[in-house]
Amino acid sequence: MKPLAFGAALAATLALSAPALAAGPLTFVQAGRVLVDPASGKVETAKTLVVQDGKVVRVEDGYVAEPGATVVDLKSRFVLPGLIDSHVHLTSEQGPSSRMDEVTLSAADQAFAGARYAKRTLMAGFTTVADLGGENEAVFALRKATANGDVPGPRIIAAGSAISIHGGHGDVNGLREDIMHVLRPNSVCSGAEDCRRAVREQVWLGADVIKITATGGVLSNTAAGLAQQFSDDELAAIVDSAHRMGRRVTAHAHGVDGINAFLRAGGDSIEHGTYLDKESIALFKKNGAYLVPTLEAGDFVARIASGPNNFLTPAQTAKALEAGPKMLDMARRAHEAGVKIAFGTDTGVSAHGQNAYEFVLLVKAGLTPLEAVQAATVNAADHLQISAQAGSLTPGHNADLIAVDGDPLTDVSILQKVGFVMKSGVVYKN
Repeated sequence: MKPLAFGAALAATLALSAPALAAGPLTFVQAGRVLVDPASGKVETAKTLVVQDGKVVRVEDGYVAEPGATVVDLKSRFVLPGLIDSHVHLTSEQGPSSRMDEVTLSAADQAFAGARYAKRTLMAGFTTVADLGGENEAVFALRKATANGDVPGPRIIAAGSAISIHGGHGDVNGLREDIMHVLRPNSVCSGAEDCRRAVREQVWLGADVIKITATGGVLSNTAAGLAQQFSDDELAAIVDSAHRMGRRVTAHAHGVDGINAFLRAGGDSIEHGTYLDKESIALFKKNGAYLVPTLEAGDFVARIASGPNNFLTPAQTAKALEAGPKMLDMARRAHEAGVKIAFGTDTGVSAHGQNAYEFVLLVKAGLTPLEAVQAATVNAADHLQISAQAGSLTPGHNADLIAVDGDPLTDVSILQKVGFVMKSGVVYKN
C-alpha cells in the first residue's frame, strides 16, 4: 500500500471508530433585516439564523425558536456578517511615545497591549483581521490567545515580522547604531538568497502570510523616499519562496516602481498603492491581485503632520504630507478601473477601534455603500483565502455577525456604531 493511501485508510478507520461528538445547543438569532450574502446585495427581512457549535447551520423564514433554546432578539436591527480588516497592527498604536516604545516595551508588553487593542477591534465589529507586521513572539502569542478564547478579540491571520531590506522600511532606523543592531529583526535581508532565507524563517516561525516592504514607507524614520527598495531579483525570490511554502505575499508599496515590480514578480496584493498608474491597474487585473487602500492611514498621517500637535519626526512628516493626500484619488482611479479592493485600514497607525471610518473614506473614493461592505466581507474573505469560513452568513460559515441601528447600505457611517457583536456563536457585545 502506498504511504498516502495508507494514511487515508488510517484516517478513515479512526473516523469510523471514534465516538461521535454530540452537537451543541442551538441559538436562534432573529433578524429584522439581514444581509446574509453580501455578494448578492440582497437584504432579507424577518429571518432567523440558526447557530450551532459556532456555525450558521440554517437560515429560516420568520422568527422561529425552539423551547428552552437561546434566542437573540435583533428584530429591530440590521444584521450583517462580521467585518474583516485586512491590514492592522494590533500590538502597537502610533502616538507621541512611539519611538520610545521601540526600546522600552518587551514582546510581553506588546502582547498585553495587543490584548487591549484586540478587544477594541472586536467591539467595533471586526471579527477577523490580518495583522501585517509586528514582533513575532507578541503577534503569534496574541493570535493563539484569541483563538483559544483567553483574550476577547478577532480571529487573527498573522504575518509577524515584515520582510525588509537592510536600512529600509521595516528595518530599525533613526536610533543609535548599537541599539539598531540589537533590535533588527531576522526578517531583514539583502540579496535574493538571503531573502529566500528570510521568507522561509518567517514561515518556520508561524507566519500565515508573508508581508514585505517593497518600497519606502511614511513612518520609517529615514529620509529614503517612497520608491522601490527591493531589487527585482529579490522580489522574485520572495514571491517564489513564499508560494512554494503555501503562503501568499502582500506588499507594502507606495511608489509606482515598487508596485509594478512586485506585481510583475507575481505578488498577490498591494497595501496602500499610493502612486499606482495605468500599468499597475493592468497588472492588478492580469494577476487577479487585490488592492488594500488603507485610506484611514493616509488620512491620519496627513492630519497629524499638518496639525499643531505633530509628533512625527521631520523625515516622517515630509513623507506623510507627500503621500497621505494622494490616497483618496488613488483608490478612486483603481475602483473606476475595476481593480479588486479588499478593506484594510493599517490601524495601529490610526487608533484601534475606529477601523470603520475606512467605510466613509471608501465611499468618498467612489465606492457605493454596498461595495464598501463587500470589500470588508466577501472581498476580504476571498483576499485572505477564508471564503469558506467568513464573509457571509450562509450555512456552514462561522457565526460571526454584527448588528446596527439603521441601514448601512444607505448611510455607511452607521457601521461606526456597531451595537451587537457575535463571533463563532459567542455574544461579545449587545
